Amino acid sequence: MDYIIRPIDKYDYDDLVTLWTRSGLEYRPGGRDSREAMAAQFVRSDSCFLGMYDGDKMIGSVIGSHDGRKGWINRLAIDPDYRGRALAQKLIDAVEGFLHEQGIRVIAALIEDWNTPSLSAFKKAGYDISDKILYCSRRTSADD
Repeated sequence: MDYIIRPIDKYDYDDLVTLWTRSGLEYRPGGRDSREAMAAQFVRSDSCFLGMYDGDKMIGSVIGSHDGRKGWINRLAIDPDYRGRALAQKLIDAVEGFLHEQGIRVIAALIEDWNTPSLSAFKKAGYDISDKILYCSRRTSADD
């Protein structure tokens, strides 16, 4: 079955966080993932927010962004009821297409080590999984 992949915006916020919750992704509703913060992110030209739909139901999502040098794929999510159908690959392909159109040739994904569905999807998509990179972050608040 073919599912529709389309850009999402602030009007899709509730469906997006519902999908993230169903998929087991953690999000920060009081900070960078708040409705207001996401509304500002949806309109950035260096970012792409995609949703995959079965009719009106959002069953997948992915975020792509770049700094002009390297692209990032974040928040790849597939509804648990739809996993095992190679849908993650379709979202990865779509976000890679956006990044390539932006002139980006190096693409990376940030995946938490517990997120085995995403790790599996990126391995199948041909991404090298490194055990030599440590992720460091500094947050202005616990909600960010």
